[in-house]
Amino acid sequence: MSPSMLTVGLDPALVDDAPSSRAAFPEVDAEAVRAGMAASRARLEELGFTVDVCLLDYGRTAEAVYRAALAAKDYDIVMIGAGVRLDPELTPLFEVLVNTTHELAPGAKLCFNVSPSTTAEAVQRWWPERKPLI
Repeated sequence: MSPSMLTVGLDPALVDDAPSSRAAFPEVDAEAVRAGMAASRARLEELGFTVDVCLLDYGRTAEAVYRAALAAKDYDIVMIGAGVRLDPELTPLFEVLVNTTHELAPGAKLCFNVSPSTTAEAVQRWWPERKPLI
């Protein structure tokens, strides 16, 4: 059975219109996020992972959406994206995601990327049970 992974991040459609995201990541737009997510997902699937994506808004419904995603399946790995973690305005959302993961998926490994294109590397750091990934 392939390891299951949930990638959690901001809905790319919101990135271009959010002042805090524009300030935190001035060089990143929605298209760059989508492209990076697609490439990382394809790479992880090549490596044998089953990948689900949970896209969030800036907080209004984020916790409920995340809880529903975690309740739907047991995940081996949860990756919380840099867009949530590195935007100072979203620190409360990041805290909710970490604590909800501890509550609903205590056995899942947490990993963190630094951009949408570095997700595979983040997962490889935290999946030591697998054979070395090339």
